[in-house]
Amino acid sequence: MTDPVRVDHLAVHTFTVPTDGPDGTEQDGTLGWDSTTMVLVEARGGGRTGIGYTYADVSTAVFAESKLVPLAVGADALAPPAVWQRMRRATRNAGQPGAGAMAVSAVDLALWDLKARLLELPVVDLLPSFHDRVPVYGSGGFTNYPLDRLADQLSGWAAQGIPRVKLKTSRHPDQDPERLRAVRRAVGDDTELFADANGALNRTEAVHWARRFAEEWDVRWFEEPVSSLNPRGLRTVREHTAGRPEITAGEYGYLLTDFATLLEANAVDCLQADITRCGGITGLLQVAGLAAAHDIDLSAHCAPALSAHGFCAVDRLRHLEYFHDHVRLEGMLLDGTLRPEGGALRPDRNRPGFGLDVRWADAERYRVHGS
Repeated sequence: MTDPVRVDHLAVHTFTVPTDGPDGTEQDGTLGWDSTTMVLVEARGGGRTGIGYTYADVSTAVFAESKLVPLAVGADALAPPAVWQRMRRATRNAGQPGAGAMAVSAVDLALWDLKARLLELPVVDLLPSFHDRVPVYGSGGFTNYPLDRLADQLSGWAAQGIPRVKLKTSRHPDQDPERLRAVRRAVGDDTELFADANGALNRTEAVHWARRFAEEWDVRWFEEPVSSLNPRGLRTVREHTAGRPEITAGEYGYLLTDFATLLEANAVDCLQADITRCGGITGLLQVAGLAAAHDIDLSAHCAPALSAHGFCAVDRLRHLEYFHDHVRLEGMLLDGTLRPEGGALRPDRNRPGFGLDVRWADAERYRVHGS
């Protein structure tokens, strides 16, 4: 296929699904929520439809409709990076990071999916892929879970053959020892244990808890012990822990400079990126190159149905966060989602694009925007 295929139509939909946590809520170190919102983009052209999405506020859908739809409609569906470049430039004054970056990501993902469907290929086979599978770690363990649910959730992933699991910590630090003891008993000594503070601690507290986590419960990965907005603080914690546990951040990176800042500050042992925030496939490929240039691994943050394809193209791939909320929501609204086998997600090469189809009848009850 050599001639351009024009994007005929772009539609933006938003669905909000209540969480299934205690009393309908979930909590981490710094935030509580009662729902998860998916902003989903349909891109149509050449008789095919591609989809992409981000997890964001409904205002992101309005941003996409206002600033991005006019740029994508009529563009060449076979050239997503060219559209991506125009979208990034057009959002300069409206706000490139945050909602702007998430809107760009959703459109970019839809365009890559459309291109793959036009060429009758899975997305993974359009990319310069280094891998055919992405290792995962089970993630949830919210701070408001009672101990039995916390232990059951994480041990359930271990029983599925997922060799690493993560819980949220640091909302009530005095409760974490009991929570970690319960989890370590439940998953056994052979399962790697990760912790995520979501930026809840200061540097002194973070160093203290990082050492305890490693020495008492063999925690290997401590995510955002201090806020990722504080790269100097992350570097301080990293310097005092020397890789035990590893200090990580990057899920809130929206622009390439966000990731460069973390790397140039020597703030992390492993970098993270979210394909639905960092600019979709096009943005992820740039972040992957940056990580490789700094000789550091890159870990995927959430959105497993999309990340399983995109992160196969990451040379320094570490693993993918198999996050409870996103696994649940994607399973409710989409056909074609993947399940871990042998502790990894393997893209389905028998289905074009990302291999996903929206179950519109099931999704409609959760609609909050679009038609």
